[in-house]
Amino acid sequence: MTTHYEDRVVSTGIDGLDQVLDGLRIGDNVVWRVDDLDDYRRFVRPFVDAAQAQGRSIIYLRYGQHAPLLSPDEGIRIVSLDALGGFEAFTRQVYQLITDHGHGAFYVCDCLSDLLNAWATDYMVGNFFQVICPYLYELDTVAYFALLPHSHSHGTLARIRETTQVLIDVRRADNEMQVQPVKVWQRHSPTMFLPHRQRGERFLPVVDSSDATRLQAQLEQRHQQLSQQRLLDYWDRLFLRASQVLSEDHNTTAREAVRDQILNVLICREPRMQALARRYLNLEDLLGIRARMIGSGYIGGKAVGMLLARRILLEHAPGTWAEHLEPHDSYHLGSDVYYAYIVHNGWWPRLMRQRTDAGYFEEGRALHQAMLQGRMPPEVRQELERMLDHYGQYPILVRSSSLMEDGFGNAFAGKYESIFCVNQGDPEERLARLEDAIRQVYASTMSEDALVYRRQRGLSHQEEPMALLLQRVNGRYHDHLYLPDAAGVGVSRNTFVWDADMDPAAGMLRLVMGLGTRAVDRIEGDHACVVALDQPHKRPYRNRDDVYRFSQHLVDVLDINDNEHQSVPLRDLVAQARSLPLARLGEQDREATRRARSLGHDSPVWRLTFDPLLRDKAFVPLAQDLLQTLEAAYEHPVDVEFTVHLDAQGSPSFNIVQCRPLATLGANQDPVRLPARVAPERLFFATRGHFMGGNIDLRIARIIHVDGPRYAALSTSQKYAVARLVGSLNRAMADRIACPVMLIGPGRWGTSSPELGVPVRFADISKVAVLVEVAELGAGMVPDLSFGSHFFQDLVESEIAYVALFPGERDSDYQPDWLERLPGHCRLPLDAAPSDVETVEDPAVAAVVSHFQVNDQGLRVVADVVRQRLFCFQPEETA
Repeated sequence: MTTHYEDRVVSTGIDGLDQVLDGLRIGDNVVWRVDDLDDYRRFVRPFVDAAQAQGRSIIYLRYGQHAPLLSPDEGIRIVSLDALGGFEAFTRQVYQLITDHGHGAFYVCDCLSDLLNAWATDYMVGNFFQVICPYLYELDTVAYFALLPHSHSHGTLARIRETTQVLIDVRRADNEMQVQPVKVWQRHSPTMFLPHRQRGERFLPVVDSSDATRLQAQLEQRHQQLSQQRLLDYWDRLFLRASQVLSEDHNTTAREAVRDQILNVLICREPRMQALARRYLNLEDLLGIRARMIGSGYIGGKAVGMLLARRILLEHAPGTWAEHLEPHDSYHLGSDVYYAYIVHNGWWPRLMRQRTDAGYFEEGRALHQAMLQGRMPPEVRQELERMLDHYGQYPILVRSSSLMEDGFGNAFAGKYESIFCVNQGDPEERLARLEDAIRQVYASTMSEDALVYRRQRGLSHQEEPMALLLQRVNGRYHDHLYLPDAAGVGVSRNTFVWDADMDPAAGMLRLVMGLGTRAVDRIEGDHACVVALDQPHKRPYRNRDDVYRFSQHLVDVLDINDNEHQSVPLRDLVAQARSLPLARLGEQDREATRRARSLGHDSPVWRLTFDPLLRDKAFVPLAQDLLQTLEAAYEHPVDVEFTVHLDAQGSPSFNIVQCRPLATLGANQDPVRLPARVAPERLFFATRGHFMGGNIDLRIARIIHVDGPRYAALSTSQKYAVARLVGSLNRAMADRIACPVMLIGPGRWGTSSPELGVPVRFADISKVAVLVEVAELGAGMVPDLSFGSHFFQDLVESEIAYVALFPGERDSDYQPDWLERLPGHCRLPLDAAPSDVETVEDPAVAAVVSHFQVNDQGLRVVADVVRQRLFCFQPEETA
């Protein structure tokens, strides 16, 4: 069907203005730049009246603090919106409203400048307009917007001008109304873009250059001061005001007011974290953050936690921590840049589809791939170049710091990426690698694990913009290798002690040499040093051989020559880097050294036991003070990531890279009645220690079992098929409370090395109630009590109890034949759950995985964290 020209023309409701503009067109967004909103009102009412005369649907978007532009009337729908919920929530609501009203609706919007009071940044006002304007055009609407130009920077005004179809300046000189079209898309006349004086219904062009010059001089004189301010973004003016009140010694009221305003738009929204920030961050701190910030918006939870931890320690014991705390040297990429990246690349419609239930995962996967290839906004690239100049060629860690990350209740541990930039090469190459790292972290917001985590915790529809924490990697050069002396994770509440004599309140450390990645991740074939701070020399192993066996054998480093992150065998590292502080971190294995020399190896064999560091008179007391001080300030257990630097005398200093509230799975400490004795035929398994989850009393409904010996015999591709099958069974399960599921299998769940266990992701075990790892005899797969790791955090936050079984050891009893004695109806076919369970075509894979329904068997898991005992058994009454 052909659309006639006349059908595309729309009236402003003022004949004289229609003549100036040659009318409006369907699809036009009209932006009125005014000094006084009353001038905008004068053009709104005629437009609405003309539209109503045509039978148009009129929607008034009401979000400003100014008086309403329209009152309720027949044919006008007033929609009240709240911009304080954040950019994404507001923009998504407007986008959905436009979608719902479809083609042909007309819109009147409140003043765009009022959004500054909610978002405190011009940048996001520009992003909002760049998202909404094209969509309105696409749906054949006509929309009116107002803008107070002297409230915005030139950059924001330029973006709005570029995006809109019609832009009109409205000004007053000598009490005379004047309009000057600045942009009228696809229309032109010899006098269209001249100033026009209003004479009743007519608008007469100022055709005399002398008149025009005098008019412009009057306007410039009136707005000279405002024009100077307009060079600054609203965000910058806020911090300029902060600098001014800081110099006014007696103006404490103004100082507190501007500090609270900055806290609301820079730090966070979560009440408990904001209360901590209000207590410990002063106006000088906030200005210091701004000085190291790229873009605008929130700095995110990870950055907030790190900065708060530093301030808390320095306030608690300034003398001690001024000496033993490394200076702060981080930059922040504000959360607004994340949205700018999405808008700049035209992905907002995709993001809106991803926010729906139907598109949550599918569109998320597409966005994940797209975000790895996007273009950075030019203004951001310039600031990144400036930051690289500051760091020179020191390595940089690009860390996620999303809005909700590391807050109370939501750690997001390991859900988003952190990327090391070795930062070698010429400036262009270093910038390109940095941008790639930023893209990877941005894309990780759409990873399946992150999406599953957010949905599982009821966060899938909440705003979660990604800010970034850009940190100089703490460490030193050893020829072509760069690494810190040590790194670790500390938790102030060691709920999962492995000895009844230990005090959970003393806290625990997980220590490694080199980069801290090996402290926060489950280490494939390797082990961090786990330390209970009240008994630092008591390890969860039987003898010295086990201490050596379950110690760290690989060290994560940054290779300057290869410009990449590598894992280097300790023996190779000792040979390459002679200046390592090994005597402070480990001890020589004299017998192994003797054997190595007999084979022609000159380097001594070192074992990273960390005993010398733990014997240091300063280290353990400092670690305890750090954790206990932060727990007291948070009024909650904390989880801290740090690096350790040893000076020439071996004295330690800490660099805190992360601090967050610790999720406490063992919060339920109600007494549990353990069985005095369990008959062998009723016992599935039992263990002393080697479990996490506090006091447990849980009745199991289903069991998914992976047979260890059969799994070990599979090919690598078949092992991945087992992981996919387990994941599909998990996703098909009912709610974990309604149907508690036990998942039991060999080695390490979640490993990336199939020979060490089943390579599932968190999304594949998210509905499990109890996760069991078995050191199957002969399979070479050993569980790992990964206290403090991201895997640990996943289990804790998801309230998944964890058990490690060591068959054949004195304190572990495992009876796998209990499953075989179950009645035949208990064994379910693999497709017994809903249809989304993966079809198993390989009989070898199907033979490895068994699925049991045990509701009628009364199977219970009970555990007492104080006595460090756990049983999985059938009570006598159900046997």
